[in-house]
Order: sequence, then C-alpha cells, then structure tokens
Amino acid sequence: MSGHGWEGVVLKLMRGKDFVLTVTGAEQVTETYRRIQLSDGGLLAAAGASVHPTMWVRLWFQHAGKPHQRAYTLVDPDPESGTFALEFALHEGVASDWARRAEPGDTIEATVQGTGFTAPRPAPRRLLVIADPASLPAVNSLLDAYPSTEATIWFETQSQADEELPMRLDPARHEVRRVPRGDGAALVAAVREEAPKFLENPGEAYVWLACEAATTRTLAAFLRKELALPKSRINALGYWRAA
Repeated sequence: MSGHGWEGVVLKLMRGKDFVLTVTGAEQVTETYRRIQLSDGGLLAAAGASVHPTMWVRLWFQHAGKPHQRAYTLVDPDPESGTFALEFALHEGVASDWARRAEPGDTIEATVQGTGFTAPRPAPRRLLVIADPASLPAVNSLLDAYPSTEATIWFETQSQADEELPMRLDPARHEVRRVPRGDGAALVAAVREEAPKFLENPGEAYVWLACEAATTRTLAAFLRKELALPKSRINALGYWRAA
C-alpha cells in the first residue's frame, strides 16, 4: 500500500500490517449511528490467537489530498468467515462522510498496529465502565468477554438518539447510568460521586474508561490519585477531543 504519508511510514517501522477491507453491507442503526459490515481481507487470519476484546484497526481516509487515519473497534469479529463490522458515531468529518456513503463493493485500507488488551488478574468481580457512543463497540466487546460479571456503566449521551444505541445489556447483571454531555462536567461529577462505593476493595474491581480526551484524563487522575486504584485495575484511553 502507499499514500499513507509519514504516519504510514512510522506504522510500517513499528511492524504495522496493512489490509484491504471490502464493504458487504450497511445499516443505519439510528440517525446518528451507522454499522458497516466488512470482509476482512485476511486480517483476522493474520491476527490469529491475538484477536481480543476491544480490538481495533486504523482506517485510512483521504481528505484534501492528504491521508488521515482513525481507529475503530471490531464488532463481532469472526475469524472463520473473515468478517466483522465497524460502527460509526456520525458527526462532521471525513470518517463519518465515508460511512454515510459506504455501500457493498466499496473498499478501504486498514492497518493493524497498537491494539492490545491485558485481562485483569485476578478477574474482576465488577466492571466499572465509563464511555460514550464513540466507544460503544468496545464496551459491548468487553461485556461479551465477561458475560457473568456485574457491571455499572456511566454512558455519556449527546442526543436523544443515543438512548436507542444497541448496548448489550443483561438486566440481571448490568446497570446503565446515562449522563447528558453538556460541557462534559456532568460525567466527571457523576463518577466522582457514585464510583467510590464500588471501589472499597480496589483489587476486586476493574475500570474501563474511554471517552473525550480531557474527561478521560481528569477521571483517570481521580481514580489513581484520590481513590488509590492501582494502574493494573484501570484501562483509560481518550477516544476523541472536544473542539
């Protein structure tokens, strides 16, 4: 592959592997959320045993003659059939524009480099998940990976349509606390007030945190510094940046 600019060169040096994905179908889940079905171009076979929860790939888009890469989580990867889906929280931008237009037969280049998941040991008795629509596919893959584990999920929403998103919940084990975004402060306030009661024994919990970058940094610092949660019990990653 070519045309990925300096980012592509760096990923090659870091042993990134390139693939061509082919669109096989598309579904408008809500007015602001779209699922694209894809044939993987050999990606899952190459990954082998390293296919894992929250696994993601970098997609390459062209805009104004320049390459741009964005990361997306694999949804329901099936190595046997060589298929998976990707889900897009739609907004303004080159990736969302591509997703809106995607139809069977379209192709897109992808690079696998940087993805990973270290399962917490000991296994958590409760998952604490802090997320938003951008990280919903990863949340669902995490819930699938721990089907018998109780979970409390703080889910930041930006529109009424976000209430309809397909979260894979088991009502007997999972509790969702939806928080309107506003300027982002409400999610921080909710977690600061509500999370401590679940963390009286830090070694039994596991916090998976993925939302807007500044919010993620603030909450990760709160969990580590004020609640003394070990780094091994937190996975924090900023998924996007507020303008």
